[in-house]
Amino acid sequence: MEPVIIIGAGLAGCEAAWQLASRGIPVELREMKPAKMTPAHHSADFAELVCSNSLRSDQLENAVGLLKEELRRCRSLIMACADEHRVEAGGALAVDRFGFSGAVTAAVRGHPLITVTEGEVAALPSEGQVIVASGPLTSDALSADIAAHFPDSRYLNFYDAAAPLVTFESVDMDSAWFASRYGKGSADYINCPLTKEEYEVFWRELCGAEEAPVHGFEDAGVFEGCMPVEVMARRGPKTLTFGPLKPRGLPDPRTGKEPFAVVQLRRDNAVGTIYNIVGFQTHLKWPEQKRVFGLIPALRNAEYVRYGVMHRNTFLDSPRLLDRYYRVRGEERLMFAGQITGVEGYVESTASGCLAAMELARRLTGKPPVDFPRETAMGALALYISDQSVVNFQPMNINFGLIPPLDHRVKGKRNKNAEISARALEKLAELDLS
Repeated sequence: MEPVIIIGAGLAGCEAAWQLASRGIPVELREMKPAKMTPAHHSADFAELVCSNSLRSDQLENAVGLLKEELRRCRSLIMACADEHRVEAGGALAVDRFGFSGAVTAAVRGHPLITVTEGEVAALPSEGQVIVASGPLTSDALSADIAAHFPDSRYLNFYDAAAPLVTFESVDMDSAWFASRYGKGSADYINCPLTKEEYEVFWRELCGAEEAPVHGFEDAGVFEGCMPVEVMARRGPKTLTFGPLKPRGLPDPRTGKEPFAVVQLRRDNAVGTIYNIVGFQTHLKWPEQKRVFGLIPALRNAEYVRYGVMHRNTFLDSPRLLDRYYRVRGEERLMFAGQITGVEGYVESTASGCLAAMELARRLTGKPPVDFPRETAMGALALYISDQSVVNFQPMNINFGLIPPLDHRVKGKRNKNAEISARALEKLAELDLS
């Protein structure tokens, strides 16, 4: 059997390669790193987490928690490595980013049916089975070739941003404390309070800080899920206090009262030496990041191991191009997976690679496809990106709004969501996932 060509060794590409190889299908995984890197990449490892180290909620009352559990039941490599390299983050699944990527890389490179070919792919292969999982940072050459492959369709892009990382030892813990919101889970976050006066100074300086030039960037084009903190600040003086600086459920142990605003730091590696400034995706110039974020008392002397960066994300007009299996309509040998399809988020990207590979493996072995129903998170996401009735297609995280409601009333949102998840897992158990 000719190997399936997978372009891109990110989350979706590695998951797809693993799912295929686990079913006896040979794979050639083509990855441009380390020969060619992007400004957002810092490691030669596969499945690099270029933004946050959090895979978000791990609870079944949350849609992304359901998606994770579905992936675990599909024997996901990405989820296995994430669980192995978990760091404490309350009810969320956060990982040691280097340990996680290293584990994925070792598993993929060590599989006897996966061959890794390094170097940039400049054009879509004209023959054979192909899964394009080149991600939101698709190279200019491949991006141009994909656009040329679909001359009658829109080929879109938006801009994404990553938050800075600081060392734990540089955080002033006399001005901060460990806690999780509302005491949920263990005390995993460093909480950095600001008084009303401190916040107002910080907000004014943030709004006026100098941004790094990003060609084609406009505030109106920012994806809401990864909005730069300075863009959010410009929406109003109190916007941040209802967003990443929300103080609710975080009383200062020194006063017993909630501060006016709180900046949270989340552990970014297993040993707890590096922390992520939660919600502080930014494309400010680096000296401006140090100056403005230094107005937060606990970060006045912060040491930055990575400043926030801004980069282009590219995605297809998938409802016009792809079916529910992530195949190109009318050209089923060509498939896409990951954020290039318009799924947004680490777990969602993984899910698309998993589903696409499972469908391809079954097709190559003469089996019917697995039709994940809309009641499952994996099915709902695939049906969203392939829904031809969607007019203004935009990247989407998994959410319960994509999943059909229950046929009966349940008191309480968490209870309702838990029942939706239970129904999804029952539906999943009825499928042949081999």
